[in-house]
Formats: sequence, C-alpha cells, structure tokens
Amino acid sequence: MLEKKNQKEDPEQKIETAIDNTEIFIRKNGKVLLIVLGAVFLIVCAYFGAKYLYSMPREEKASAMMFGAQQRFQVDSFDVALNGGNGYAGFLEVIDTYGSTNAGNIANHYAGICYLKQGDYQNAIKYLGKYSHTKGIASEVINAQNYGLMGDVNVQLGNLQEAVKMFEKAVEATDNDFTAPYYLKKLGMVNEKLNNKAQALKAYERILNEYPTSFEGRDIEKYIGRLAQN
Repeated sequence: MLEKKNQKEDPEQKIETAIDNTEIFIRKNGKVLLIVLGAVFLIVCAYFGAKYLYSMPREEKASAMMFGAQQRFQVDSFDVALNGGNGYAGFLEVIDTYGSTNAGNIANHYAGICYLKQGDYQNAIKYLGKYSHTKGIASEVINAQNYGLMGDVNVQLGNLQEAVKMFEKAVEATDNDFTAPYYLKKLGMVNEKLNNKAQALKAYERILNEYPTSFEGRDIEKYIGRLAQN
C-alpha cells in the first residue's frame, strides 16, 4: 500500500522552478518578446518625439511667424496682417503652413477679424468658423469673442436667427462682467428686430439682475422700460 506524502514543497525549490520555467519561456518565445518590446519602445519614442521634436518646435515656429502679423493687426493694418508684406508673413500664410498648431488655430480667429474689418463678411464667417474653441480660463474670452463676432457677421448678412444662436453661445462661453453683459445686450437687440419681445426682455433683465455694475447695466433699465410700454 502506497503511503500518501503530504510533504510541503521547499520554498527555495519553488523559486528555482519558477526561474527554470521563465528561462524556458524566454528561450521558446524570445523573438516574439523582442518584437513586442521593440514595438512598445517605438510607440514611446514616437509619442515623445511627436511632442518634443515635432509639435513643440512647430508651435514655436508658428508663433514666431505670426508675430509680425500680430503687430500689424494691433495698428489696424488689417490687409498686411492678413496677407503679409515687408518680409513678414500674414495670418493666411501661418494658417497654410501651421494650421494644425495652436498658433495656427488662433490665426483663423485673427484672419476672420481682419476680413470683418474689411467688410468681407463671407470670408469673415469662413475663418471665424475655422477657429476651434479650446478649454481653459485663458481661452474663454477668445471663445466668447469668436462666437460674438460670428453673431455680428450674421447680423450684417441678415441671418438674424443664426446671430441669436451665436450671441447665446457668446454669453455662455464665459461668465464675467465684461463679455457676458455685452453679448446679452446684443442678444436682446437682435431679438427685438425679430419681434421676440419676451426673449429680448429676458436678456435685458439678466443684465440688470446679474451684471448691474457693468457698462451695459448703467442704462439697461431704459431698454426694459421701452419694452414694457409696448
């Protein structure tokens, strides 16, 4: 009769067995492991390479290229800012060359303003619409301005319903005493043109209740009183 043995396996023996099994696995699958490790290495290199060797240098080059256009924009030289000149690139060239960068994205916004200032409303709405709204406190004011300017262009083009949508988005893009009441007032005025008196009154009353110390809040009661009388 065979005796049952309940001896515990020696811990050191377990470790040696595990090591032996690992060595066997590596010997059998060495090529596969090398391929997998190589692939992971390439992915990591590609990520950091794209970030530090491609994206960041492109951002720097785009910002440097746009510097001259921004200077021209600040002195209201909108045609030069847009198309370039005197050795400086314009916003359109920045968009064509570095459109995928953050600087290229902002260049779309600048280009839209330039066209708006020149009275070219079709191109203004085109380039303002190309701007991608970004997250972050620093971007909120630009986002609000972008929506607001598209509202202005749509007013010029007679697209009042679309203008209402853009001004609503401009109001909601950021909550501060400067942009929000400014676009609320525009929203109310466009609604008045559309004979949407209730919506216009709602916009004006929001200025009175939420932004009473803003520039628009100083005389907003006149607008509310006028609507109340009609």
